[in-house]
Amino acid sequence: MSAVTWLNSEAFTVVGQQIKWADMIGNTAGLIALALGWRRSIWTWPIQLLSGAILFTAFAAGHLSGSAGKQVVVVLVAAWGWLQWTRGRQQAQDGTLAVRFATWRERGALLGAAALGTLAVGGLFTAYPQLSWDPWPDAYVFVGTVVAMYAQAKGMVEFWFAWLLVDAVGVPLAFANGYAFSGLVYVIYGALVLWGAYDWYQRSRTTHPATALEGAAA
Repeated sequence: MSAVTWLNSEAFTVVGQQIKWADMIGNTAGLIALALGWRRSIWTWPIQLLSGAILFTAFAAGHLSGSAGKQVVVVLVAAWGWLQWTRGRQQAQDGTLAVRFATWRERGALLGAAALGTLAVGGLFTAYPQLSWDPWPDAYVFVGTVVAMYAQAKGMVEFWFAWLLVDAVGVPLAFANGYAFSGLVYVIYGALVLWGAYDWYQRSRTTHPATALEGAAA
């Protein structure tokens, strides 16, 4: 049995829901990565990269191209974010990431990119239904994840709120397509996101806007 076949095999069943190894391991790693992101640890990026690689195998097997493509983006953005945080010149005194609120222009750009991206990807999935069984929610989750991870790499507090908006659609989408563990973890993500948003908000109040750039985390 290959590693990919094993990852997409059933681990166990809970209340009638089949839990796959890839779904469980990938989302557990993603949960750890989110917690590390809250702590502004640079380890959030390699763990996110690993999570994305594992979850790609799960969603590709389930014919959810948007969710699978999202994981490709997770891997690429995780590598980029890792580089951003490592090379960042602006650091807090404790050597961790300096965080800030986005400007209104940046917020507008993020919202515009999310809206146009969702329309473009959703239209593609609608035109080619073999790519996704749920084209519009799948496109929304895909694009929303890209926007959220970009904001995270830039140290923007808004990235937490972007994740909440992604989870609002990601939870029912995961359960509807047989990824029960993903759905459960998305709910836990929601709690961590609220906690992380509050923590970053508090830290942003002590960060001067001119120095709120990427930094190297411990």
